[in-house]
Amino acid sequence: MSIEVLNESGVPVDETAIAGLSRHVLDGMRVHPLAELSVLLVDEAAMTELHVKWMDEPGPTDVLSFPMDELRPGHLSGGADEDGETDPGLLGDVVLCPAVAERQAREAGHSTEDELELLCAHGILHLLGYDHAEPEEHREMFGLQAELLTSWREKRGT
Repeated sequence: MSIEVLNESGVPVDETAIAGLSRHVLDGMRVHPLAELSVLLVDEAAMTELHVKWMDEPGPTDVLSFPMDELRPGHLSGGADEDGETDPGLLGDVVLCPAVAERQAREAGHSTEDELELLCAHGILHLLGYDHAEPEEHREMFGLQAELLTSWREKRGT
């Protein structure tokens, strides 16, 4: 799996942990092992710009997801060619804002690292087609998110 973590936020972040969590989530969702994912950490100004441009909403947000190929959980591939050979596909980009995550973490009473992990898992699930607009979708997505984060923290012993 190719997972690229780029920190352009100016805030120190455990990029290795973000990459490890991303791999854990993708493995847990049975995404093709050669799929590509990019996680970008940005400052509030950059996140505000993206939020306005793509969501038509003011101010910064915590996480945005930009899917590329149509990968779905349970499908080990983004598709197949005419010979039936699987194509790992480009999953897409998850953009996180550590400054917003830090504020949310304080309000929630946990660490910024925990908040960034939650947001990263959330963003990846969005890339995989999950949403939370309807109550049933919300239950499914947040249930999966909780399971993945719990298993990640158990794996790390935290």
